[in-house]
Amino acid sequence: MDANVLELMEKYNSEDRCREYIESLRWPNGVCCTRCGSTSVSRVIKRHQYDCNDCRYQFSPMAGTVFHDSHLPLTKWFLAAYLMCESKKGMPANQVKRTLGVSYKTAWYLCHRIREAMKSETSEKLKGVVEADETFVGGQHDKRRKRATYEKPCVVGVIERGGDVRAQKIKSRGARAISGFVRESVEPGAQLMTDEHAGYQKVGHDCDHAVINHSKLEYAAGLVHTNSIENSWSLFKRGLIGSFQKVSEKHLDRYLDEFTYRFNGRDDERLFQNTIRNLVNGKTLTFEELTKTVQDKRRLTRFSALAGDEILDTAFTGC
Repeated sequence: MDANVLELMEKYNSEDRCREYIESLRWPNGVCCTRCGSTSVSRVIKRHQYDCNDCRYQFSPMAGTVFHDSHLPLTKWFLAAYLMCESKKGMPANQVKRTLGVSYKTAWYLCHRIREAMKSETSEKLKGVVEADETFVGGQHDKRRKRATYEKPCVVGVIERGGDVRAQKIKSRGARAISGFVRESVEPGAQLMTDEHAGYQKVGHDCDHAVINHSKLEYAAGLVHTNSIENSWSLFKRGLIGSFQKVSEKHLDRYLDEFTYRFNGRDDERLFQNTIRNLVNGKTLTFEELTKTVQDKRRLTRFSALAGDEILDTAFTGC
């Protein structure tokens, strides 16, 4: 980050300063009408709006953005976004609630809208040396049941050594689900390193595939290992357990988006700026869309043990 929290609060300590910053991100080349595109506009100071001199349309810098219908001060939006970008293991809604002095429902919704702005839109595939691995998240482990782990949500990830990581929840640990994600994320011909799981054999034909055999207690053979992706899983799980306690499977992908976004931007001094820009230009996540009823009740029941800090989404929907 290019600033600490004190510098942030000093720089954006008023609604006017926050609004000016949003305007600069939305219209870097100067304000233009959101209806006709004209750059001939007049400022309506008292209402914090602009009046188009050509089509006479009046518009606000917040119109069409996630901030438009929000009653939360922009200073609190900025602080919440900063905290979520800066916190290595994530910022739970309960802590945001205490920090901002808002209700839990407001903090929970705010955090998810910021996570929506953390979705990766890049289509660029990973190349070079790429590690792939899958893991299970949450659930209860019963040592008497050999297949207990298969009742947990499965997540697969790939990481380019020294570069970015991609991760996604998949339906199963099967070869079709794993190979589909890897093909979408990894450039053909890349040097792919995985463990001995059979799910990687199919996609391994498209790459220079090297395997490390964990079942034989082999964890590194020269440059062949999956330690990088396993380290990212360790960070992700420590965040889930230490910060969020537990999360619902319904929103698991959103937390993956947050962690991968923060991990990929770990050396980017403009991470906060990019997040605010994404909030301005990105999709507006409505509360109805966020809390819509899960259709598959059996899967919701199956993973009910995942409910925790963010499980109040089920309380809001009655699930």
